Amino acid sequence: MTTAAELDKAVRALRNGGVIACPTEAVWGLSCDPDNDEALAQLMRLKARDPAKGVILVAASIGQFQPWLTQLPLALHAPLIASWPGPNTWLVPDNGRSHGLVRGAHSKVALRVTDHPLMQALCEAFGGPLVSTSANVAGDPPATSADDVRAVFGDQLAAIIDGELGGNERPSKIRDLVSGSVIRS
Repeated sequence: MTTAAELDKAVRALRNGGVIACPTEAVWGLSCDPDNDEALAQLMRLKARDPAKGVILVAASIGQFQPWLTQLPLALHAPLIASWPGPNTWLVPDNGRSHGLVRGAHSKVALRVTDHPLMQALCEAFGGPLVSTSANVAGDPPATSADDVRAVFGDQLAAIIDGELGGNERPSKIRDLVSGSVIRS
């Protein structure tokens, strides 16, 4: 069980441009402030991730995504509302709000409202969405425990928030909101 002190430490680390690790719905993830240049660059370095790929943003509620949804037709809000919170990531047309390293080389941004209690609490305490990407070096299997995270990243992270995985066996489904196509099932 994560304590209030651990949550506060994580939020301070995020606000100071740190990258943290915490359990998510299916695997351990790395998170950072989606608007912090240094944090995003550090995340890409840690994962050896191609910046053109972009990353997923997670939030505690659809309300936290309102700045990203301002130009989205109201009719397209229905699938989001119907599938969140839960393991459904949607590719939404970027309205210019997303940092280039979040969006990558794409014209869309990946958004998910998490149903993982710790991630929800973290987003609420932070006051908005966070980057969430698997805790691994690109091409390697994702971490499934805090010990795995420590083995891969050592002391390079600002915090490791211990907790339980959400119980999903697979990462979230990724779908394009406009076309409806499934990118990852």
